[in-house]
Amino acid sequence: APVLISILLGASFSRYQVEESVEHLLAPTHSLAKIERNLVDSLFPVNRSKHRLYSDLQTPGRYGRVIITSFRKANMLDQHHTDLILKLHSAVTRIQVQRPGFNYTFAHICILNNDKTCIVDDIVHVLEELKAARSSNRTNFAITYPITHLKDGREVYNGHQLGGVTVHSKDRVKSAEAIQLTYYLQAINSLNDMVAEKWESIFCDTVELFQKSNRKVKMYPFTSSSLKEDFQKTSRVSQRYLITSLVLVVTLAILCCSMQDCVRSKPWLGLLGLLTVTLATLTAAGIINLTGGKYNSTFLGIPFVMLGHGLYGTFEMLSSWRKTREDQHVKERTAAVFADSMLSFSLTTAMYLVTFGIGASPFTNIEAARIFCCNSCIAIFFNYLYVLSFYGSSLVFTGYIENNYQHSIFCRKVPKPEVLQEKPAWYRFLLTAKFSEDTADSEETNTYESHLLVWFLKRYYCDWITNTYVKPFVVLFYLVYISFALMGYLQVSEGSDLSNIVATATRTIEYTTAQQKYFSNYSPVIGFYIYESIEYWNTSVQEDVLEYTKGFVRISWFESYLNYLRKLNISTGLPKKNFTDMLRNSFLKTPQFAHFSEDIIFSKKYNNEVDVVASRMFLVAKTMETKREELYDLLETLRKLSLTSKVKFIVFNPSFVYMDRYASSVGAPLQNSCISALFLLFFSAFLVADSLINVWLTLTVASVEFGVIGFMTLWKVELDCISVLCLIYGINYTIDNCAPLLSTFVLGKEFTRTKWVKNALEVHGVAILQSYLCYIVGLIPLAAVPSNLTRTLFRCLFLIALVTFFHCFAILPVILTFLPPSKKKRKEKKNPENREEIECVEMVDMDSTRVVDQITTV
Repeated sequence: APVLISILLGASFSRYQVEESVEHLLAPTHSLAKIERNLVDSLFPVNRSKHRLYSDLQTPGRYGRVIITSFRKANMLDQHHTDLILKLHSAVTRIQVQRPGFNYTFAHICILNNDKTCIVDDIVHVLEELKAARSSNRTNFAITYPITHLKDGREVYNGHQLGGVTVHSKDRVKSAEAIQLTYYLQAINSLNDMVAEKWESIFCDTVELFQKSNRKVKMYPFTSSSLKEDFQKTSRVSQRYLITSLVLVVTLAILCCSMQDCVRSKPWLGLLGLLTVTLATLTAAGIINLTGGKYNSTFLGIPFVMLGHGLYGTFEMLSSWRKTREDQHVKERTAAVFADSMLSFSLTTAMYLVTFGIGASPFTNIEAARIFCCNSCIAIFFNYLYVLSFYGSSLVFTGYIENNYQHSIFCRKVPKPEVLQEKPAWYRFLLTAKFSEDTADSEETNTYESHLLVWFLKRYYCDWITNTYVKPFVVLFYLVYISFALMGYLQVSEGSDLSNIVATATRTIEYTTAQQKYFSNYSPVIGFYIYESIEYWNTSVQEDVLEYTKGFVRISWFESYLNYLRKLNISTGLPKKNFTDMLRNSFLKTPQFAHFSEDIIFSKKYNNEVDVVASRMFLVAKTMETKREELYDLLETLRKLSLTSKVKFIVFNPSFVYMDRYASSVGAPLQNSCISALFLLFFSAFLVADSLINVWLTLTVASVEFGVIGFMTLWKVELDCISVLCLIYGINYTIDNCAPLLSTFVLGKEFTRTKWVKNALEVHGVAILQSYLCYIVGLIPLAAVPSNLTRTLFRCLFLIALVTFFHCFAILPVILTFLPPSKKKRKEKKNPENREEIECVEMVDMDSTRVVDQITTV
C-alpha cells in the first residue's frame, strides 16, 4: 500500500509548478512596507516618475541593468571607455524580441517621457555631452559628484551611476572606476510582460557577447528576473550532488546493517529503511503538488530532515530485533520489537509534528518557512505510517528468512557446517553462519555481538568513556565547548541579504559584489513621501520638514524647492489660493522646475482652487548597504519619526519589504517551536515513568541548540530563514537521539550509574551511530554544491549532527555517572543455603529447533 500510494501521488510531478516570486517566499507576509509601497505606487506610478528613476528607488517592474568596470581600475570617463559605453548603449537599444507578426525593440516597451521618447539614465546624457565637448575641444565641461548639471539646465543625481569616484576640489570628478546603466521596461499587461521578460534574457546575452569582443572591461548584467532564476538555479546545480549523496547513503546503510554471519546480516533492511524514507518524502511532495503548492529551492532540506528521523527509527527497530531471542517465533519477536522501539519513535514523531506544525501555522510570517514546515509535517506523518506498515512488513519477511536459516541476500538455505567443509573457501566465506546447535549450553553469548559496531561499543568504548581518568577531560572539553558557543552566541547577526539564498556563480552574486564595491558611498536611496495637504508656503512647516530629514544627504530638488517657496512667500505674501496657482504656473513654465510637477500632486477643489495633496523628495542615507544592521536601525528610526512628526509622511525603499520585521518574523518559528517543545516536555513529564527523563532532555536540547547557534555564527552563518528551519529541526534531532538513551538510564534500577550508562549505550548506541554515519555521509556532497543556500544548509545540519553526537557519546555518558538520578546498589548477597536451583527440560523438534518446554524450581 505505501508503494502504490507513493507512485500514484508521485505521478503528479508531471505537472508540478515552480514558485516564481522570491518576495512572496522570503519577505515577511504581514509587512508594513508592503502597505507603504502600495500607497507609493498609487500616488506616484513608475511611468510618471520620469527622470526620478534612481536605481532601486521604487519597485520598477521589469528592467535591465549593467555595471561596466575595468580589470585595471582604468578611468571609465576617458575617451576610449566613453565611446565603448555609448556603443554598448546603442547595442542595447537595438535589441529585438521576435513575436508572431511583430518585432519589439526597446523603443516599443520602454517607459516614455512627455515627448514620447524612452527614459534612459541621465549618465547617458552626461557621457554624450562629454563626448561632444571632446570632439569640439571644449575643456570647460565638468562633471560633479554626486549631483551634476546637464546642458539644458537640469540638475541630476549620479551617485548610483558613477562608482569608485575620485574627485578634485568642489566635487569635480577626476575619474570613475565603474558606470552603471539601467533600462526600465513597461509591463502593463501579460503580453507586454512576456515581451519584457524575453527582452531581459536577450539583454544579458547581448552584454555577455559585447564583453567577449572587449576583454579589457568587465560587465555585470542584472535584470528583474535574475534573483528568481538564481534562487531556483540551486535546485539544478544540486542534482548530481544529491544523486551522489543518495548513492553514498545507500551504500553505508547496507554496510551498517551487514554482518559476517550471512543469516543474521540484514543488508536489505538498510536499503528498505532508506526506501521507506523516500516513499514518505515522495508522498508528501505529491500531496503538496496536488493541493496547489509550488516547488522552491528551500525544499532541498526536507530529504535531510527525513533522513535523520526516518533512518534512526528503522535502525532502532533493527537494534531491538537483535535483543530478541532467536528461539522465539517471528510474530513474538516482531511484537517485542514494536513494544520496545515504537513507543519512543511515536513520541519523537509527535514532537516533530508539534514543532513543525507550529512553524506551518499562520503564526509564521515567512512564507518559505511556513511551506517548508508544512511539507515536513506531512512527510514525517507518512514516514511514521510507512515505518509501521512497509518497514514492519519488511522486518517480518527478513525474520522468516533468518528463522529458516536462509542467506540474507540470496535467500538460499545455508548448509550445515559439516556440509560447508567440503566446499571451496570462497563458498564457505559467503555462507558463514552460526547455528544454534553450535553454542554450548554453558555459553550465553549473543549471536549478534559479532556485528562490528556492537562489538566495538560493548568491548571498548563503553569502558573507555566511563573510565575515571577520562571523565575530567570530557568535562573540561565541555567547558571549552560552552565558552566558544557563548562567544559565537554574542555575535549572532540577522541575514536579510538575499544573495545568501542563491547559487554562487550567478549574475546576482557578481552584480551584488560589484555594486557593494563601487556604489556604496551613497546608499540607499529612500523616498520621503508627504501624503497630506500641508501649508507648503508656511515657513514653520518648511522647517519641520527639514528637521525630519537631518542625517541625510539631500538630493534632487529639495533644497532648491524650499528656497523657491520662501522667495515666493516673502516677495508676494499671497494668500493660499493665489500662492498655489502661482506655484503651479511657475512649475509648468520655469525650465529649472519643470520636472518638479511630477513630484507634486495637485487637485482641484469646488471653487477651482488648486491644492497640493501629496509630494515627495528623494534622500540618500549615510549608511552602506553592506551594513544591514545600520539600514534596519535607520528604518526603525524613520518609522518612529513618522509617528511623532507634525507632518504625515512615509519612507520607502524596496529593500524595506525584506527587512521590515525580518528579525521578529524569521525568529518567530524557532521561538514558537521551542515554546511548544518545552510545553510538550513539561506536560509529558506527568505521563512518563520518571520526570527526570524530561528534565535531562530539556537541558540537553538547550545545550545543543546553544552550541549550534554559537558555532554557526563563528562559521559565518547568519540567522536567516534557512538557518532557523535547521534550528527547528535540531530540536527534534536531539530528542530523537537522546530520548531513548536517557530513558533507559533513568528508568534503570539496582545497578550503579556507570553500569546503566554502559547498558544504555549498548542498547541504543548502535542505532545512533548507524544513523549518524549515514547522515554525515549524505551531507558531505552537499558541501560541494556551488550555492549559498546549500552552504548554509550543510553547515547548520552538520553542526546539529556533530554537537548531538558529541552529547550522546561523550557529555551525557560522563555527566550521568555522577549526577542524579541515583541508583540503588545491591548490597545483600544470597546465602549458599538459600540458593535456587533451576532445572530446565528441553524439547527438540524434528527441525532441530530448541524450545524451552518447562522450568521447574527446586
